[in-house]
Amino acid sequence: MELINYQTIKLQFRENISFLTFNRPESQNAINRQMIDECHTAIDLCLERAVNVILLRGSQEAFCTGADFAELSEHQYDNSEGVRLYRLWRRITEEAFVAISQVQGKVTAGGMGFIAASDIVVAEPTASFALSELLFGLFPACVLPFLTRRTGFQKAHYLTITTKPVSAEVAKELGIVDDYGTNSDEIVRRHFLRLGRLSTKAIKKYKQYASKMYGYIDSWETAAVEANREIFLDPDNRRAIANYASKGLFPWENR
Repeated sequence: MELINYQTIKLQFRENISFLTFNRPESQNAINRQMIDECHTAIDLCLERAVNVILLRGSQEAFCTGADFAELSEHQYDNSEGVRLYRLWRRITEEAFVAISQVQGKVTAGGMGFIAASDIVVAEPTASFALSELLFGLFPACVLPFLTRRTGFQKAHYLTITTKPVSAEVAKELGIVDDYGTNSDEIVRRHFLRLGRLSTKAIKKYKQYASKMYGYIDSWETAAVEANREIFLDPDNRRAIANYASKGLFPWENR
């Protein structure tokens, strides 16, 4: 199996399947600028090689935990970050491959964007899923268009308002997870057997059609990115992010 190591991800190829592994263990696979750029680069390479399946995965402890608060607290927010992240999720949703997310650990905040954009989500009972943004005065502006497509409005709204993590079993009931079990590797392998036979041309045509059916992924990009910008430039929110990054304090613990 061919392996390409980036700074924040690992990319492996096996025949017409690629394995994209988030690799920032020091931050529980939080999303930073470099991860966004490297994921775009990895997808470009996958398209060049005409793979028909991309498997997204993290570690046993954390699939992806959303925005890197340490980076956000150190740098002024750049609106291009929101655009690049939203368009990364759009590519996962629209490009000529089947995207599978394999989840063993926790998924929080922006990490849910990768889940919501995926065609198939496979999880183990150890996985958990949460939209935690409102705890910090934020909200999942860029995640919601993708998640709502998966779950419908009220279920996405409930997850946003409550901020509480849900188990893989509950996530399956909500429509976030498509299949789960104690051996996710075997579940994924069974999916590979059929998906490996699909042509990238057929996948592309189908996903283009599906995107037209749910056109609000495209139409909501401007509003989602603008809301994201306002959220991360708000001084109160930036203080809350900085306090959590430096001291581990939630906003209500710092009053």
